[in-house]
Amino acid sequence: MTLHGLSLIAGATGRHSDNTFRAVDPASNAKLDPEFHEASETEIDQAVNLAASAFPTFRARSGADRAKFLEAIAAEIEGIGDLLIKRAHEETRLSLTRLAGERARTCGQLRLFASVVRDGSWVDARIDPAQPDRQPQPRPDLRRMLLPVGPVVVFGSSNFPLAFSVAGGDTASAFAAGCPVIVKAHRAHPGTAELVGRAVKRAVAACGLPGGVFSLIHGSGATAGIALVKHPETAAVGFTGSLTAGRALCEAAASRPSPIPVFAEMSSLNPLFILPGALKDRAAEIAQGLFASFTLGVGQFCTKPGLVFAVRSAESDAFAQKLSDAVRHAPCATMLTSAIRESFVASRDAITSVDGVTVLAASQPVEDIEDLGQAGRPTVATTSAKNFLEHPELAREAFGPFTLLVLADNANELSACASALEGQLTATIHGNAADLTGARPLLATLERIAGRIVVNGFPTGVEVSPAMNHGGPYPATSDGRFTSVGTAAILRFARPVCYQGLPDDLLPDALKNANPLGLLRLVDGKPTRDAV
Repeated sequence: MTLHGLSLIAGATGRHSDNTFRAVDPASNAKLDPEFHEASETEIDQAVNLAASAFPTFRARSGADRAKFLEAIAAEIEGIGDLLIKRAHEETRLSLTRLAGERARTCGQLRLFASVVRDGSWVDARIDPAQPDRQPQPRPDLRRMLLPVGPVVVFGSSNFPLAFSVAGGDTASAFAAGCPVIVKAHRAHPGTAELVGRAVKRAVAACGLPGGVFSLIHGSGATAGIALVKHPETAAVGFTGSLTAGRALCEAAASRPSPIPVFAEMSSLNPLFILPGALKDRAAEIAQGLFASFTLGVGQFCTKPGLVFAVRSAESDAFAQKLSDAVRHAPCATMLTSAIRESFVASRDAITSVDGVTVLAASQPVEDIEDLGQAGRPTVATTSAKNFLEHPELAREAFGPFTLLVLADNANELSACASALEGQLTATIHGNAADLTGARPLLATLERIAGRIVVNGFPTGVEVSPAMNHGGPYPATSDGRFTSVGTAAILRFARPVCYQGLPDDLLPDALKNANPLGLLRLVDGKPTRDAV
């Protein structure tokens, strides 16, 4: 399968342009073939308009039809075979094993959403039958359900070239809801994006769907990305990336004549609190687990624990020593892009240069990687809780293999640190039974700031399941009420509509008296699959 380096506009291949770029192998800085051509303003406009034209047809397809479409995408991705893994490895230098696992996750979540829409109960159908004899006033017949919002723009993510990119969770959940998708491919892995985009294109054709159901756009975030967000037919946006880029998209969406929601995952430190009993019982085990967690994927996970809190003690000293020993012997590894590496180094150095912060350990550089400027060196630093509270800049994300150990003099300081934190994707507590019994106030604080709370585990590794929540208060995300992982992610791309007094034949099937779809519905406040 030869890459052509062109956008995919509603089933058709885009045009060549004067504005081109190439993917770069981050291990060697070598430019990869082919050249990729940025989409023109005309092509961007065409892609969104065709998505809008395809929307009425796509949203009208049954849940069974959309399920077959999602399953067809998964099969097409698997059908690419090793070529997809090889290209993704060349563009990211993520390991072949990691990428194979990510492909499995991508296809697994497509099939999970297929099961959700095949069942159909996700539309949350609610029926309050008319009560004409009710006093003092009759009640009209009221019926409510969720409907798709319209064309969705999805931005590919740098750190997950498959699971959070062209056919990742944002795209899968938008398709499941009945929304056409326009993907802005990430410039770091455009070849991977094209391979997956062509798989989606084949699935669209095989399922007899309008071409406008899917487009893939190459271009920069500042031009193509903003143009997609500002297009009047765009109804919502899904994004995973930096706080700066996420804010720019949110501001562009808010400045439109008709503002639209941007569901952006942006920044998280994922604080980890180690309580005294846990340190006494298993300091070495926690140190090893933390090391594995904050260096996983060269620290380029949105759930990487970048802050660790504990009360100062002989056990915390032993813990710090164990963690430092692991870091000193850790290998350096290639980061995803030079820009990510430069940002990591700048953020890490800004944190470690603050008065009162001490670097405990850093891994030894690997010369051939370091010379290319791509190495992410695992590093751990420490400071006091008092200093942390006096320097808000220490609560800054360093996207890479770095964590800051904050030592409090007592439990009150530990609580003060927790209260000072902004919104997070996750927060973790390590404690024994006695610790956890007394940890209710800390838990209440973490519930306020985090979207997922982990006990005696580590936050890296996000299960794709109905109960998962991957979101959190700002700046972790732009809207902490929603998740980007798990089946509830579909709710981002749907809106409620209430029908009052409509005859049965005009109602959507989900709300008809006979319940022809067999949905679980809320009728007069009680869940049932029975007819009305």
